[in-house]
Amino acid sequence: MTIAANFWPRKFPRLSKSVSRLFEVEPGTQVRGECHWQENPRAHPTLVLLHGLEGSSESGYMLGSAEKAFIAGLNVVRLNQRNCGGTEKLTQTLYHSGLSGDIRAVLLELIKRDGLPEIFAAGFSMGGNLVLKMAGEFGDAAPPQLRAFIAIAPALDLAACADALAEPQNFLYNRHFVKRLKKRMRYKAGLFPDLFPLDPASFRRIGTVRNFDDVVTARFCGFRDAAEYYARSSARNVIAAIRRPTLILTAQDDPFVPFRPFQNSAIQANPHISLVAPPHGGHCAFISQEAGPGRFWAESQIVEFCLSKSSVNVL
Repeated sequence: MTIAANFWPRKFPRLSKSVSRLFEVEPGTQVRGECHWQENPRAHPTLVLLHGLEGSSESGYMLGSAEKAFIAGLNVVRLNQRNCGGTEKLTQTLYHSGLSGDIRAVLLELIKRDGLPEIFAAGFSMGGNLVLKMAGEFGDAAPPQLRAFIAIAPALDLAACADALAEPQNFLYNRHFVKRLKKRMRYKAGLFPDLFPLDPASFRRIGTVRNFDDVVTARFCGFRDAAEYYARSSARNVIAAIRRPTLILTAQDDPFVPFRPFQNSAIQANPHISLVAPPHGGHCAFISQEAGPGRFWAESQIVEFCLSKSSVNVL
């Protein structure tokens, strides 16, 4: 199902043309959002979507979720993480799974500058970890305009996910991610050779995501090694502090986001978190047997959850 979702031919005829917007998330660093505004944006809830590892605002699940949300009357912002979606020149830094401050900065700008009354944030996989991490860091201090959070197959235990990717049965997924990560890093190093000197021999030997994080992410993002990066960046550390309605949707047969971390008491005992974990669904796939608009079930669940927590009548 995971593979099928990536190659499923899809079109999005009912999604309006987007308006590109740059958000400054820290001095010298911008991220780009693709924005779909209703006619009167302040009269509608807003959904901010965040993609997963090596995805972008153009990923199928991002476009599918955006279309469903826009049809339902929501504004939508498809947000690229740093360096993603062709935005490598907008920052001299790299992206990683601990940068929850980026989406936080975007949400706060939408509240303060745009005056949007209701905002929802949804993330997929790595993006799901970032959304949950941000939600936990906000705790009781989240602005009232932030109504709810959604995480689809969130990689909330980064070490467990990296180890699962290294398992023999997941060699296709591991090879895909490593190839994409190395390609992006070569391009980034070409743009900023003085900032990212790469040892050719060490770089060639990278064969797993954990290897990449040891050699590249940890070195250039201020961590001792991959283990420290995972320990400090996983949402599991702060998930107990979430104080806004939160939907976590994950499949028990996800090939590289293990289900065990979702069974901990920090999730089970938190009344603000709703965990939905069907036995099947793959990674961010959840393809229904029934054709039609509900074919990609998780995308529909995002919109339904937002509407259930909204006080704005968008119909």
